[in-house]
Amino acid sequence: MSQPNEKVVDALFHDFDQADAPGAAVMVIRNGKPILAKGYGLADLEKKIPCTTDTNFRLASLTKQFTAMAVLILAEQGKLSLGDHLSKFFPEFPQYGKTITIRHLLTHRSGLLDYEDHIPQGTTIPLSDRDVLFILQRQSKTDFLPGSQFHYSNSAYALLALLVENVSGRTFPAFLKERIFEPLGMTNTAAYVAGLSFVPNRAYGYASGRSGWELSDQSLTSAVLGDGGIYSSVADLFKWDQALYTEKLVSRKMLSDAFAAHSSQSDFKGSGYGYGWYVGKLRDAEHVWHYGSTCGFSTRIERFPGKKLSVIVLANRRDTSISPTVEKIIELFW
Repeated sequence: MSQPNEKVVDALFHDFDQADAPGAAVMVIRNGKPILAKGYGLADLEKKIPCTTDTNFRLASLTKQFTAMAVLILAEQGKLSLGDHLSKFFPEFPQYGKTITIRHLLTHRSGLLDYEDHIPQGTTIPLSDRDVLFILQRQSKTDFLPGSQFHYSNSAYALLALLVENVSGRTFPAFLKERIFEPLGMTNTAAYVAGLSFVPNRAYGYASGRSGWELSDQSLTSAVLGDGGIYSSVADLFKWDQALYTEKLVSRKMLSDAFAAHSSQSDFKGSGYGYGWYVGKLRDAEHVWHYGSTCGFSTRIERFPGKKLSVIVLANRRDTSISPTVEKIIELFW
């Protein structure tokens, strides 16, 4: 099919493409090549730095696909099994940890309570993944019998990041860098730890306030890495997208397992959930995707492996729904 006029896509991003507003970056990939790659608006309002394809946005829950991949790398090395129970890696965990497997964690079927609902009152210092562990260790039950239901769980992915550290002997950011980012040439992607890591070309998050756009870049949960702490650009995510067609990181069999619906249902109608990915069909085409939303950022990646088509949109504003825009882009390039 003929490629849509770029001005048609520009019109979809009109609200982002303003001289004094936080923006977005978009990439459309077909048959292994970026056929559209563009930035709109500003990455940093104070310094008037524009968004580009190299701007690094906080991925929010797009992070989960990388956390899952780290676990799968260790599984393929035989250092863990997805059927292993939580208590094997965290012996101090309460009794209920003996019924939760790694697979339950990956697929949001663990029943773990939401750590966000149990942050101690008066907390002012941002939580780490280990703080999430401490919160969960103080609980005495799960929301439901592990494996019996789907309930989207940031708690599970914080524990998976710690599990990667326990098994590999490396910090989670170091493991990601050494085993995923560097091998794929994702040189500007990082799990961000304030004071320890630097994010080049960083976008800052904003929210719409009474007096216009206000900085809304970090929250009490922003330092939890496993569920949402990675920063990346559409340029680096192109390399990630392409690697998922290969065996650069794990075997084809393991990738196929990651993209299978281990939970036939999810919090989105028509989609199941694999390992760090929503999975399903769109117009009879295989559909693998995820969204992210946190203070100051909205993100989405949509992959149609059978069509060799992917759409990535990253925005440094939260109070906007980018999903309709992404859906229109898919329509244009289908």
